[in-house]
Amino acid sequence: MSTERPIWEANTDVTAHPHLAVELTLDNCIKCNICVTACPVTAVTDLFPGPKYEAPQAGRFRNEKQESPDYSVDYCSGCRACNMACPTGVRIAEINARARANMVEDGGIKGLTRLRNNAIARTELVGKLGQPVAPLANWALNIKPARWIADKVFGIAPEAPFPPFTSQKFSNWLKKRENPLIAERKVVYFHGCSTEYYEPRVGKAVVNVLERNGFEVLIPPQNCCGLPLLSNGEFSSAQQLYESNIEKLVPYVKQGYVIVGTSTSCTLTLIEEAPEMLEYSSDDAALIQANTYDFNDFIMQLFYAGELDLNDLKDVPLTLVYHMPCQYKAHRIGRPGTELLELIPALNVVESESVCCGMAGTYGYKSEKYQIAMDVGKSLFELVGNVDGPVVICESETCRWHITKATDTPSVHPVELLAAAYGFPVEGKLAELGF
Repeated sequence: MSTERPIWEANTDVTAHPHLAVELTLDNCIKCNICVTACPVTAVTDLFPGPKYEAPQAGRFRNEKQESPDYSVDYCSGCRACNMACPTGVRIAEINARARANMVEDGGIKGLTRLRNNAIARTELVGKLGQPVAPLANWALNIKPARWIADKVFGIAPEAPFPPFTSQKFSNWLKKRENPLIAERKVVYFHGCSTEYYEPRVGKAVVNVLERNGFEVLIPPQNCCGLPLLSNGEFSSAQQLYESNIEKLVPYVKQGYVIVGTSTSCTLTLIEEAPEMLEYSSDDAALIQANTYDFNDFIMQLFYAGELDLNDLKDVPLTLVYHMPCQYKAHRIGRPGTELLELIPALNVVESESVCCGMAGTYGYKSEKYQIAMDVGKSLFELVGNVDGPVVICESETCRWHITKATDTPSVHPVELLAAAYGFPVEGKLAELGF
């Protein structure tokens, strides 16, 4: 994508456009059934009859104050494969999400199920509670009696992957690091909950790579993007988080800085999902939408502008599976992850053709949906086993955790491999491999 301004300079000449209700797109449905054939959930279970039936067809029987005529809409994973396949632009996944929100509001999802959904959707709160007592929390979340109780009482799948809390938050590492780069070119990093509480190694790699390319990395106050709450129908709580992020981030955009994120779901939420699902528009929200980038996309735009430092990259002589998450495909920006990995010397990438890993954020944590998540990801897991690489590459944090648990193979973000090629210290399995 070419622009008149450098990629790192924010476009502040943006005007808000009101978001129309996604339900208005349902009349575009031509009943071609392409969405049904593309749906990975329908392919493995009869509990979800298919995107066409739940969104445009059932949608005609709903209104803003009426819950879904069929509870099976809750089995939509929100992977957006249907959106990508639809030839007429029906916003199927978003229609389903809004139907789920109506169910929550009208009491169709209540009691312990709603309590469960709220608990697993409040990722920032969970992180704040668990990280300060990481060893105890990690032990408690993974002992069999605790998982058995969580399953029987709350419906949290005992086999679902709970990533270990980190002993040091990413933000604390950032405060303590010595000699951070101070530069004229600055970029805002939206790290998300996963990097802050579970995988600070991803944030460290981002800082090192961006500084290597002459960018000062700014980490403003920020909170959860709100997507887990949106996916569970808790729209009012999600809107509070979205508005809070706008308030915290927009001053930096107005100073001319763009926002770069490594969590594909977080960036998609800031750019599209929150404003569309919530029918939210404002000038400040429009600024955030226009100036938020996926990390891989940002790096590749630097490359095509001839401004990415590729000098003295080290060989990474590995053959690894790369899975592009469904949330990432929904960005509709091509395959910048694949392009970034092609820049790394000696790295051989085997691309996954699986539509979805199955986890879909919090979906796979629910007892009634865990086996569906495993069945959806089966082809991916088999590919990982066949390639037998030491790690798997994937941009989405919940996908990484699901893949790791299902295949017993650690998963990394592409930025970690790029950091290793630059010669920066890396952690986890890559460090064990000598990078």
